[in-house]
Amino acid sequence: MLYPKIGIRPTIDGRWGGVRESLEEQTMTMARKAKERIEQTLRYPDGTPVQCVIADSTIGGGAEAAACQDKFSTENVVATLTVTPCWCYGTETFDMDPHTIKAVWGFNGTERPGAVYLAAVLAAYTQKGLPAFSIYGHDVQDAGDSEIPADVQEKILRFARCAVAVGWMKNKAYVNLGGVAMGIMGSYCDTQMFQKYFGIRAEWCDLTEIIRRITLEIYDHEEYDKALAWIRANCREGFDCNAGKQLPEVITRSKVVPADKDWEFIAKMTIIVRDILYGNPKLDEMGWHEEALGKNAIAGGFQGQRNWTDWLPNGDFTEAILASTFDWNGPKAPTPFATENDTLNGVAMMLGTLVTDTAPCFHDVRTYWSPEAYERVTGKKPEGRAAGGFIHLINSGATALDCTGAAKNADGKGCMKPFWQMSQSDMDACLAATDWCRANYEYFRGGGFSSHFRTQAEMPVTLLRVSIAEGVGPMLQIAEGYTATLPEAEHRILDERTDRTWPTTWFVPNLTGEGAFRDVYSVMANWSANHGVTVYGHVGADLITLASMLRIPVSMHNVPAERIYRPHTWAAFGTKDTEAADFAACKHYGPLYG
Repeated sequence: MLYPKIGIRPTIDGRWGGVRESLEEQTMTMARKAKERIEQTLRYPDGTPVQCVIADSTIGGGAEAAACQDKFSTENVVATLTVTPCWCYGTETFDMDPHTIKAVWGFNGTERPGAVYLAAVLAAYTQKGLPAFSIYGHDVQDAGDSEIPADVQEKILRFARCAVAVGWMKNKAYVNLGGVAMGIMGSYCDTQMFQKYFGIRAEWCDLTEIIRRITLEIYDHEEYDKALAWIRANCREGFDCNAGKQLPEVITRSKVVPADKDWEFIAKMTIIVRDILYGNPKLDEMGWHEEALGKNAIAGGFQGQRNWTDWLPNGDFTEAILASTFDWNGPKAPTPFATENDTLNGVAMMLGTLVTDTAPCFHDVRTYWSPEAYERVTGKKPEGRAAGGFIHLINSGATALDCTGAAKNADGKGCMKPFWQMSQSDMDACLAATDWCRANYEYFRGGGFSSHFRTQAEMPVTLLRVSIAEGVGPMLQIAEGYTATLPEAEHRILDERTDRTWPTTWFVPNLTGEGAFRDVYSVMANWSANHGVTVYGHVGADLITLASMLRIPVSMHNVPAERIYRPHTWAAFGTKDTEAADFAACKHYGPLYG
């Protein structure tokens, strides 16, 4: 594939006869260093290193700027990083391509006025209506210093990481398997949003396609045998909430797949859903040429309830395994795949995965537990991270198995990892921490199995959600915080007050004492929808940067002000109330592809 690349533009004072010549090496060194740092640090979602391309020469004027643009146009450059240690000619050297995302690094040195050029070119971008990010080191460097300061590195990498995410999304598809689940508004796929904000094609596939492929055996039979053997060896069955119940006939007569055949059906279903999303060359060998192509997906969702689950095994295993960083074939890239086809939470899953390279964990934002309620129910006061209250994140088994926290980092602590770092022991631990409970037939007449675990580690995570407000468009909510662990007895009491067959994560947001983050209750009260997604790490700053590139305002976040990084142009809309400025700027510039 032609990967989305970062184009680096070494820009220079155009005066020949001593000035330009004296700056050539320093300018190109800045470009090479930036390229090196990006390529050694960042990866594409498939695990390969991010690629950069440098202009063939330094850029001192319009002719060289045009030559650079010509080169970049053949390299799938999605974003440009202009670097300079000196004064340059603003509108003669800047990137005037309206389709690239832009940043400028002006070297902070006293010998040459790199800061002056930075200010001048950013003013030009603002006046021309081309948002650009500013990169300027906090401390003065000596002219001969070729090292990139830590604060400059952070901005370069954040810009590049988010710009590559934008490029990775473009021209891919969000695949709706089925339609709207149970009247959930997020399930109504907004095709204009996908097209204008993300450059993504919305596609639909009727759920009967899964039945067709099972019936006609349009799947890799060898892989099916492998998947089923892996399931039987690694997916132990847990609590059966149906045992001993006298279920009414309307339920018992609805299950058409015998209970002892559920896993066979689910294994086929999972392989088929993956093939629908991505294609499978093995199907071409079997004579199924169209099916082999797939739909060029980057994400998708499964309606499930109720048209499917009222008579067939649910999608919980399929959703959980697709979103995880491994399956029966070993480590793999996670697929953002939304339960109940909540497309807006599917978008949040996609954004979170793109900036972290880790699995997206789908949840109901289910219950706020105050310290008082906790003590009333358990007889104990919550302690540690949970002392001020917490939120119960739980859903019907769709959460990636990485959310167990069973994988271990170098310090032996529970964590979540990119798939290329998942070891066999990590995968085994995630599987060992999970059992699979038979679905509650009163909710899922067709049966199936839900993943059941509790997040075992205190991990830094970010909860996020994309929602749509009439008159505003899509907006993003972000809550950085930590998963919490409760004593076994108290966990069991609280957990069993809801569905005993689903995975649980106890979440504590970081509080600021103001607004939506005044306390934990306020976070719950201001959340915009019934679903949210967690990803590993405190990545709110990355998400804010990415949202500004897409022109999606952030309506709620707890990211410290010093970590917020948006285009310099946003300052033209106000510097005191940055939230209002963000909304105003996004409205003014409109969606990235709008």
